[in-house]
Amino acid sequence: MNFESLPPLSLYIHIPWCVRKCPYCDFNSHEGNPDEEAYVSALTRDIENFLPEIWGRRVASVFFGGGTPSLMSPRSIERIMADMRARLRLDPEAEVTLEANPGTFEYEKFAAFRDAGINRLSIGIQSFNDRHLAALGRIHDGRQACVAVEMALKHFGNVNLDLMYALPGQSIEEAKMDFSRAIAFDPPHISAYHLTIESNTLFHKHPPAVPDEDAAFEMQDRVEEALASYEHYETSAFARAGMHCRHNCNYWEYGDYIGIGAGAHSKITLPGGRIRRQVRSKHPRDYIEKMLSGSAIGEGEDVAVEDVPFEFMMNALRLNRGFPLSLFEERTGLSRMVILPQLDRAERMGFISRDHMRVVPTLHGRRFLNELLQIFLPS
Repeated sequence: MNFESLPPLSLYIHIPWCVRKCPYCDFNSHEGNPDEEAYVSALTRDIENFLPEIWGRRVASVFFGGGTPSLMSPRSIERIMADMRARLRLDPEAEVTLEANPGTFEYEKFAAFRDAGINRLSIGIQSFNDRHLAALGRIHDGRQACVAVEMALKHFGNVNLDLMYALPGQSIEEAKMDFSRAIAFDPPHISAYHLTIESNTLFHKHPPAVPDEDAAFEMQDRVEEALASYEHYETSAFARAGMHCRHNCNYWEYGDYIGIGAGAHSKITLPGGRIRRQVRSKHPRDYIEKMLSGSAIGEGEDVAVEDVPFEFMMNALRLNRGFPLSLFEERTGLSRMVILPQLDRAERMGFISRDHMRVVPTLHGRRFLNELLQIFLPS
């Protein structure tokens, strides 16, 4: 692989604690009270360990994910931001997102998070319907969700609302009502996720009664119709003009990112035509102990050249606008010629449209994305 320039670089910070583990969640999250001081110290050491690999590179976006990052105190978030700024070249216009969940013990912190340097808030609403929130194991109700949205929009100009559909016992009309209620707040960004039953979750062990495939497809259609005033720029993302999530766009465009915190993943392009992936130790206690005594890298390996085209496509084909072929060459270090046979096949099957400059997934390709991606799996 031959890289003429390095991709944009983002920073992901994982905060692994939650008040309660939701039955559908397969993220690295843990119930309990965080040891904030020790964890922040471990995060600082983690950044320092990355410096030899990213020295001089500018960080374009930061994302506090979880878990529930808003469980952390504003003082801890401010310290993380200060330690990060002292060690990294953070772009002055960087997008800095923090995930938060509704609840009075959290949204009262919103102004303090803004003062600490957060400029984008992502609220895990999931639904405004009390019955569906209870089925999802959420700790908030619909009224708290509404108050959280109002408070977020009061303190932040850039707010995302996360909602899900195809929930246990949910009707098509109820799904549409959830999104209509979200749109009434006029947030800059809405994320719409189909509930999926993931392995290693309580829902996988005890599956709930969810809408069948036909009903779920109709819900998706109705949700997209309700969000017609927003730009549907990625599989699950809808935004007002100029309000795309820059951090997530860097993932989808196969940019680089460093991940710090328990279980965090990283992808870094290195000199010599290499793409390196790393994973931190998963359990918070192990992460803190290992990081404060040296390093908490759980796994690390170079991406095999034959796997790079599939990795790129797995991200870029989520974008409704598609991608320029020049981006494939820039971010993978490979010639576009290596994917021409697969592009020919995908076009014949009606999954993509293209010309000599750009590849765009069709509606058929977006609806059957997994089948489209299988074409690019290494043989």
